[in-house]
Amino acid sequence: MNTREWLQKLVSFDTTSRNSNLQLIEYVRDALATQGVKAELIHSPAGGKANLFATLPARDGSAQGGIVLSGHTDVVPVDGQPWSSDPFALIEREGRLYGRGSCDMKGFIAASLALVPEFLAMPRARPLHLALSYDEEVGCVGAPVMLDELKLRGAKFDGCVVGEPTSMQVVVAHKGINLFRCRVHGKAAHSSLTPRGSNAIEYAARLICHIRDIADHYREKGPYDEFFDVPFTTMTTNQIQGGIAVNTIPEFCEFAYEFRNLPGMSVQGIQAQVDAYVQGELLPRMRREFADARIDIETGAGAPALEASETAAITQLVRALTDDQGKRKVAYGTEAGLFHKVGIPTVVCGPGSIEQAHKPDEYIEVSQLDACERFLRRVGQSLEQ
Repeated sequence: MNTREWLQKLVSFDTTSRNSNLQLIEYVRDALATQGVKAELIHSPAGGKANLFATLPARDGSAQGGIVLSGHTDVVPVDGQPWSSDPFALIEREGRLYGRGSCDMKGFIAASLALVPEFLAMPRARPLHLALSYDEEVGCVGAPVMLDELKLRGAKFDGCVVGEPTSMQVVVAHKGINLFRCRVHGKAAHSSLTPRGSNAIEYAARLICHIRDIADHYREKGPYDEFFDVPFTTMTTNQIQGGIAVNTIPEFCEFAYEFRNLPGMSVQGIQAQVDAYVQGELLPRMRREFADARIDIETGAGAPALEASETAAITQLVRALTDDQGKRKVAYGTEAGLFHKVGIPTVVCGPGSIEQAHKPDEYIEVSQLDACERFLRRVGQSLEQ
């Protein structure tokens, strides 16, 4: 199949993160098998989802070293979005291919799979690897499972390209993403007897405001990196729920917050500011009202920041193949930081614009897929030496 045919097939699988991706993954596995490529599935702990890892060996049969082409198979929901066409049926209009995941990031996966026959025919001195993950969109959950398995086997790689949509430009850094869920446990009471309760919502609000104060400090004082579109660390509270009635002091409130840290900033150091406020000020105040008051903060999924080395061979290669020397850093997270963290030099470069990701009528331009094909072909050719 060519790239467009592959993309049509991949989009037809509803791999919204809440669903299983096994149908897509097994289809890819079977398609690779018909070409003599053995793909391994590395399942989630519960077994309902899987990563796929496949190696196209070097001409001497070697599977060590070489370059990894990495992409995630899950997509964000379409719920409530005003799509002009079926989001899971690829459709072309005026040089654009519309469908959920066409840009983020099944376009890159489609181009990679379409070129497998060419890759196999190349007299490569080094292997090429395909790494497809699950649940990137909900905190980069799947890739660590795959990377842990590969590490156990002692697998070594020279570099990795994560094909997130960058308009085929080189991205050398992105922020880390860190997700937390906070549960505040107070004491219920009738609202006419306010002193007999401990209001979980009000104390949650105090903590939320403190998180905002920390965020404001980073915005006003830095540190800064002007190469980022948002050049400072950010913190936001994005979900909250609590309370059962307007005349009842709430005993429980739950909220979720995140921060996106610049590379080099300590994740533990940022979170320590939240913990210090909880332990030093908020909990003592709550417990003067209710001795058993409790605030639990649970660390969720996330991904480390990426800061690629300009001297790394993969950075220089991708810059040379794209003829792009720009220094780009982005606020959104990717799985590239995970690969980098385990010692695999990694850059981000893929077709489509991040501006189209997650939106209704998501699309990728045909010209971007063509450019991606040319780039990937050159990556394969670079392994012939």
